[in-house]
Amino acid sequence: MVKFSREYEASIIPEWKGAFVDYKCLKKLIKKIKLGRRDADDSNGDCSLEEAALAAGVESVGYGGGFSVLDPVHALASRFAPRVHVSSEDEESGDSGELVPPTDKHEREFLEKADEELEKVNSFYATKEAELLGRGEAIIDQLRILADVKRILADHAATRRARRTLSAVAPSSPALSGSGLATPQSMSDGSVELQQAQMTEGAAVADEVMAALERNGVSFVGLPGKKDSKAGRLQLPATVRIDIPASNPGRAALKVWEELVNVLRKDGADPAAAFVHRKKVQHAEKNIRDAFMALYRGLELLKKFSSLNVKAFTKILKKFVKVSGQQQATDLFSQKVKGSSFSTSDKVLQLSDEVESLFLKHFAGNDKMVAMKYLNPKQPKSTHMITFLVGLFTGTFVSLFIIYTIMAHASGIFASVGDTAYHEVVYHVFSIFALISLHCFLYGCNLFMWKSTRINQNFIFDFVPNTALTHRDAFLMSAFIMCTVVTVLVINLFLINAGVPYTNAVPGALIVLSAGLLFCPFNVFYRSTRYCFMRIMRKIVFSPFYKVVMADFFMADQLTSQIPLLRHTEFVACYFMAGSFRAYPYETCTKNQQYKHLAYVISFLPYYWRAMQCLRRYLEEHDVNQLANAGKYVSAMVAAAVRLQYKATPTPFWVWMVLITSTGTTVYQLYWDFVKDWGFFTPKSKNLWLRDDLILKNKFTYYVSMMLNLVLRLSWTKSVMKISITKNETRLLDFSRASLEIIRRGHWNFYRLENEHLNNVGKFRAVKTVPLPFCELETD
Repeated sequence: MVKFSREYEASIIPEWKGAFVDYKCLKKLIKKIKLGRRDADDSNGDCSLEEAALAAGVESVGYGGGFSVLDPVHALASRFAPRVHVSSEDEESGDSGELVPPTDKHEREFLEKADEELEKVNSFYATKEAELLGRGEAIIDQLRILADVKRILADHAATRRARRTLSAVAPSSPALSGSGLATPQSMSDGSVELQQAQMTEGAAVADEVMAALERNGVSFVGLPGKKDSKAGRLQLPATVRIDIPASNPGRAALKVWEELVNVLRKDGADPAAAFVHRKKVQHAEKNIRDAFMALYRGLELLKKFSSLNVKAFTKILKKFVKVSGQQQATDLFSQKVKGSSFSTSDKVLQLSDEVESLFLKHFAGNDKMVAMKYLNPKQPKSTHMITFLVGLFTGTFVSLFIIYTIMAHASGIFASVGDTAYHEVVYHVFSIFALISLHCFLYGCNLFMWKSTRINQNFIFDFVPNTALTHRDAFLMSAFIMCTVVTVLVINLFLINAGVPYTNAVPGALIVLSAGLLFCPFNVFYRSTRYCFMRIMRKIVFSPFYKVVMADFFMADQLTSQIPLLRHTEFVACYFMAGSFRAYPYETCTKNQQYKHLAYVISFLPYYWRAMQCLRRYLEEHDVNQLANAGKYVSAMVAAAVRLQYKATPTPFWVWMVLITSTGTTVYQLYWDFVKDWGFFTPKSKNLWLRDDLILKNKFTYYVSMMLNLVLRLSWTKSVMKISITKNETRLLDFSRASLEIIRRGHWNFYRLENEHLNNVGKFRAVKTVPLPFCELETD
């Protein structure tokens, strides 16, 4: 049976850990009480034995001298007999029922600490309860506004469709000419009447929207709402707007367009007036749905917080009364716990039920399963099949790699006189998939370590728990990729030895199939993860037009470590897509001037994307650190450009330029890694050169990680070293450098998320805050 202390530590909410009752500290105080009583019993026991021996001696003398054979039994019984200390105050008070403070200092210390913990838990619960109740009230008001606006717009659309139908089938008016054709005058009168009817209808709908909003607590100051008949939209008064964050280019363009329309309007209304149309209503509905989901998660976490603390106090009080025997003090403290707000308040339960019923009605079509899928998503249980497949693919990969090595050695294809074109194709294709597989493997290691240390990466990255990858899934992807690529290489080498023409098309087919699997619309091979990856890549490529969140710049940082992979992809695309494997030698791609220019661009792109993300965050958050972070990536772009130029023209001048720019960039990057990303070198920290809060118990691990990061950051020094090696050895060295950089990045990932997690813990952030769409404008 698992001890409660372990179960408690494994169940607490990591971000709220500081607000939970300190069960371990209270347990240590009980241990002190136990040891103190044991010492007291030992000293009292020795005194009792001496007194019993003296009394037995006196009694035996009084009865004729000598010792009785039962004297040792009496002495032993007197040692283990319960001793009741009754003071004069106890005798006077009798059975008054009032609590008598414990005389033992450890018992008093325990009760004082328990009272402090109770006050801490109660205060935190009251704060969070008030916050969630206020948030719930605001979201429910937003839902009412949304329901009214949707109903009004639907009625308005139905009325417009009915008018169009009637105008299309209406009979001719009496003012028709004898020929049965309408005169221009009659047509003009009809259009005027139609416009007047539309304006009247628009004004009526605007008044209805205003009334609906006023019913939901929105007060209006200024002009009444009007209908923009030309735009076909309903305009709200100047004191309310639908605020949709410009998180993507479409929303940004919509916001800019509305600002232009508002500024250029001629009716004299406030330029801050907003429009209500169906697209914005859809965005508002999605925001309110996400807000309901976040609110429900917060309520569930608060219910868990309440139940765990009640259980912890109950368990620790049982231990206290068992050790100290202070039944009366324990009962009174237990009543105090039961009367606390976190134990008795049912407001959270009521709000949770209300949120569930509203979500079920408005967002799930009264389907309970669909509602719970959104409100309470759970990660599916891992099966042994995934572990079995990881082992199967890993074993297959090792076996096939040994077979490929034997076949290559027997055929002499990697000898100095071997097929150069084959070397190029195999090197680039194998490097692409090997680097991807290594990155997946290290990400799996990150997931395993984050899970072991209770770092909530799904909350940090805003991933859905029921579709997020686990470490076993990442290991399976890594093993499957390597097994597949080695299988293709074995087949390709076998066809070459058999004399089959166009064998290089086999690796090309692997590239095409891999791209097809990435974009496959069917629910196979982790479709949700593949689509999430493509969405993040789209946001990275189109930086800074998309709002930047944690997952976006985290993935962009991964790309800065995968520049060699992008270069390999450039060669493979040129070699296969340009048809060079049929008509041209492999040097066609490597010696082309446009190819070299593209190599410059590819080397800069990841740093450029990351710098643009920093600029976007600076514009939104006005944080100067984001500008400094962008400067780090600009310096990396400069250093990369200088190294490429040195590779083209290896003169002493460019050697010094490489040393100066690369050294400055490395110092910049190391400072940012240690101080900003990892949070180390905190002034006056209790852990030398580190920070106060550490998740890993062994501090030596952090120092080793810092040294490893420093050494791997200096891998660029190989570019200025004159080493006489063969072409194949150069490829092996380049591949090793690329692999070491990915290992450094995987190592960096853990400490980056550890620091982010500790920031969330420090601010008690366990639920994201979704911006609400309907906002009042400030008016003078």
